[in-house]
Amino acid sequence: MKSFGRYISKHLVSFAGFILVLLLINVITFGWTFHSVIKKDYGAISPNNMLEEVAAASTLEGLSDEARNKLESNHIWAIFLNAAGETMWSVNAPENIPAHYTVQDVSIFSRGYLEDYPVFVWNTDSGLLVLGYPKDSYTKLTSNYFSIQAIRTLPLYFSGMLAVDLLLLFFAYHLSKQKIIKSTEPIISSIETLSNGKTVSLSIRGGLSEVAESVNKASQILSRQNEARADWISGVSHDIRTPLSMIMGYAGRIADSSVADSSIKEQAEIIRNQSVKIKDLVQDLNLVSQLEYEMQPLHKEPVRVSKLLRSYVAELFNTGISDIYSIEIEITPAAETAAINCDPRLISRAVNNLVQNSMKHNLQGCHVKLSIDCSDTSLILIIADNGIGLSAEKLQELEEKPHYMKSTDERLDLRHGLGLLLVRQIVDAHEGTMQIKSVANHGFTTTLTFQK
Repeated sequence: MKSFGRYISKHLVSFAGFILVLLLINVITFGWTFHSVIKKDYGAISPNNMLEEVAAASTLEGLSDEARNKLESNHIWAIFLNAAGETMWSVNAPENIPAHYTVQDVSIFSRGYLEDYPVFVWNTDSGLLVLGYPKDSYTKLTSNYFSIQAIRTLPLYFSGMLAVDLLLLFFAYHLSKQKIIKSTEPIISSIETLSNGKTVSLSIRGGLSEVAESVNKASQILSRQNEARADWISGVSHDIRTPLSMIMGYAGRIADSSVADSSIKEQAEIIRNQSVKIKDLVQDLNLVSQLEYEMQPLHKEPVRVSKLLRSYVAELFNTGISDIYSIEIEITPAAETAAINCDPRLISRAVNNLVQNSMKHNLQGCHVKLSIDCSDTSLILIIADNGIGLSAEKLQELEEKPHYMKSTDERLDLRHGLGLLLVRQIVDAHEGTMQIKSVANHGFTTTLTFQK
């Protein structure tokens, strides 16, 4: 987790660095945008500098040619007032500018505007110099001035830069998110695979390499545990076979003996029957564990399921079944020649488990129907009976506890749990789906779907 924390911290630092770079870009953009305005308003031709320069070149009689030319080149007009408020001279003054001013007039325009022209004044020993600028060039406050162009530009600048910043931040966030997802997705997928009991192998470089290594270690431990568990089940199954065969053999001899008492023969027959159930249970347990831990090799080949189903039913009748059970096969014309790539031995085992479940759960007898249908992409195999079925509670329990370790049955008769688990494992191994439906006293139906 420390390496994962460092990985996240690395990305956060990168994102913070990007924000700093973005702020620097904003400052540079601001300077580039307002450079000319600042230079004009506070440089050599600023109102304060122009006042000082023109005042130095002004007298009651007039203005020097150099100062006059500079005013004209910058579109600035000027008037010079004496102490009585009379205009002594003017340069390019607009026609609506008065020639005489009272003290009140001077006090008003000196703070801002004269006939809507922003003006700036400078008091000299000879009189009062007034410089007028074009309308809409400056906005004046009591003690300061601002460029109208700058004020008009500011909202556009801030809104534009805000939009650009948001766009760049979103772009950076998107790239960072995609990079994190790309780096962590294999790890998350591997963890999900591990949670399903399957092994993984990760190869990741960079900041998450330690996390990938930890996942691989966990996978190796899980693989060893699964292999040990499967080997243990296989070993126990193998060790049970020999004493179980002896029990079945001796029980068979006693049951078939001509000298044994009838009650003893009956008990021996019960021992033999229960031993057969134990044998089948051990075989199913071994096969389930091998399929669960992917230790059972699949020998797949193209198989016509209709032919496989007929062969199974024929073999079932040859071994002999009670008259209280009836078997029906229904195959649609489209499914008659349909084939899937599968292990025929395992598919037959799945069908047999479902048929045997129907028989063992309906001791009073039932009708079992095997049907096959197909579409353009899939083959559907249905095994259904009209027996006692399962209640909603039992069906829910069966679906919530499908594992053989949770299936307990002292009589070894109710083997829906293990039998259906084996069917599910076989179907999963063939990348198919399995669906169970049952209603109390209305039969039990299992639908297996395989891709063609």
